Amino acid sequence: MVIRRIDPFQAGKVCGTLYAFLGLIFGLLFAALGGMMTSSLGDGTTGIPFVGGFGMAAIIILPLLYGIIGFIMTIIMAALYNLVAGWVGGLKFDVE
Repeated sequence: MVIRRIDPFQAGKVCGTLYAFLGLIFGLLFAALGGMMTSSLGDGTTGIPFVGGFGMAAIIILPLLYGIIGFIMTIIMAALYNLVAGWVGGLKFDVE
C-alpha cells in the first residue's frame, strides 16, 4: 500500500485539533505552575503576580496558538509531501 497524496486541509484539521489538545495540556500545566509561583512566600507577599495571570490565560491562549500553528504547518507539510511524493514516490506501508 502506498500513500500517494494527502489532502492538506483534512490533515490540517486533524493535526490542528491534536495540537489544540496538546496546548490545553500545556495550558493546564502553566496554570498549575503559575498558581504555585504566586502562592504566599511567607512574608506576606504573593510571589510573581504576572505568572499567575498568565497561567490562567494559558488555558485559553496555548490551545488556540498550538491549534492554529499546527493547522497551518500541517497544511504546508502535506502540500510539500504531495510535491515530493510525485518526484520520489509515496510512503510505503506493509499491512496485514
